[in-house]
Amino acid sequence: MMIETLKRGFNNGLATTYQLARVVIPVYFIITFLSHTPLLHVVSDFMSPLMKLVGLPGEASLPLVLGFFLNIYAAIGAVLPLNLSIKEITIIAAMLLMAHSLPMETAISKMTGVKVSFLVLARIILAFILGAFFNLVM
Repeated sequence: MMIETLKRGFNNGLATTYQLARVVIPVYFIITFLSHTPLLHVVSDFMSPLMKLVGLPGEASLPLVLGFFLNIYAAIGAVLPLNLSIKEITIIAAMLLMAHSLPMETAISKMTGVKVSFLVLARIILAFILGAFFNLVM
């Protein structure tokens, strides 16, 4: 009985790892590639008006994108060289708490039967609402 449980658990773990890797690995390589191109500066300029709504400079879009699509640790690495104020770092942290690691969490949510497009959109919108709220009260 115990051997069968371990085999089943191992196989389920491998299946979950495969599902997550299918999403995380391509996103990681795409973001890494884009970080070596001038495209991220263009994105920063483009995102500047939206970032202003939450009290952040345009270049803060990079840690948000990394946090949204990779993980919070990548976002922390991107925040450090930006010389942001405590208020700005707090806003980014709050937004990332609402919406982080979206591809990985979406893959997991999909297995439970949740409508993932609504979930992702709701988390991103709520992250920006939370960022705007923190910008107003701080």
